[in-house]
Amino acid sequence: MNNENYISQTISVSYGKQESAIVPQTKMKQSLVSGWRKKFAVLSFRLTIIGIAIKSYNNPWNWIYIPLSLIKLRRKTLGQHYLTKLACVDNRYYWGLYAPGWNGIAFQKFIAAEMNHIIPVKQKVNRFINTYVAITKKCSLQCEHCYEWENLNKKETLSPPQLKRIVAKIQEQGVSQIHFSGGEPLLKMDLLIDILCSAKKETDFWVLTSGFKLTSTNAKKLKKAGLNGVMISLDHFEPEKHNQFRGFKEAFYWVENGVQNAIDNQLVVALSLCTTKEFTTLDNLYTYANLAKKMGVSFIQFLEPKAVGHYSGKDIFLSDNQIKMLEDFYLEMNYNPKYKEYPLISYHGYYQRRQGFFAAGNRSLYVDPDGDINACPFCQTKTGNVLDDDFENSILKLQNLGCHQFNAKQN
Repeated sequence: MNNENYISQTISVSYGKQESAIVPQTKMKQSLVSGWRKKFAVLSFRLTIIGIAIKSYNNPWNWIYIPLSLIKLRRKTLGQHYLTKLACVDNRYYWGLYAPGWNGIAFQKFIAAEMNHIIPVKQKVNRFINTYVAITKKCSLQCEHCYEWENLNKKETLSPPQLKRIVAKIQEQGVSQIHFSGGEPLLKMDLLIDILCSAKKETDFWVLTSGFKLTSTNAKKLKKAGLNGVMISLDHFEPEKHNQFRGFKEAFYWVENGVQNAIDNQLVVALSLCTTKEFTTLDNLYTYANLAKKMGVSFIQFLEPKAVGHYSGKDIFLSDNQIKMLEDFYLEMNYNPKYKEYPLISYHGYYQRRQGFFAAGNRSLYVDPDGDINACPFCQTKTGNVLDDDFENSILKLQNLGCHQFNAKQN
């Protein structure tokens, strides 16, 4: 059976006769707040952070010093500017894609962990900001940039109980966010629901998806099970070019449909863009941002292409001028009041060039579909398996090894 026939059959099963895959005519949008609402939310953030500092330190000096240090770190990492907007979804406020929303236990544990990096706190804190957990090798697409290209659609090696144990062991270490990936994780809807229902609710959970099978019914089930957000890949604003990039003629349609269904069910929505050499022009970036605004999402993520997986051995790196263009665009969209109604942009390359690499067991790691531990999705140098008894030693090895993709680019 060829790839498109397989997908077509899966679509008919996924949507069936009872549920239309048509995007609703009345579209909800996610809220981006600015002005006095943003100021009030930021004040609430800061009061919460001061409260956490008071609980974490005996020395009153640290009650002021630590919150100021966190503000300084944020500006060093994300830009020396004041945000003009925040995302607000389901009564939680978000300043970034990789920080839990205020307020809740995930946010509080995230802040305490960041404080611990400055001066050790009294209580146990989260070890990781986020962890990527691939729950399947199965995927219906053939994406141009796929980092799991060599493993796609091979035999699964982990059982559902093993995958739940992986999530439990990561949560034992302490983690603010877990991002479920694949393959295409929504091909394993029942498994995903089971994992979410069994996990502790002290972590924010996300799914990284093409939008495939993100029907209204599935979005509702995921939200009820404890999912907080979805990151949907959209690699061009022109449907034909996105479909070509993803290797299937309905891929753009899945994005449109999935975005709306997620928004309607109060999931935080981010679009993820692979900023290829061919795509990265100023006109394209503005057109993409306008589409994201029209769709009503909260975030856009920029991912620079990496020479791994399907891109292995190819000349895919951006020019210095293109990198500067992306950085300038990132700053303009996030900090210029003119764009306060546009989604917030998350850009790993920006902070990595200024602050270093946060993965490789430092604040993040990647668990592949076999349960093996890697520095990040793009740097697959295994140091052990989550299910092994020496999980702790595997993390320490990973920290010492670092990420060869990041190190190579720095050199």
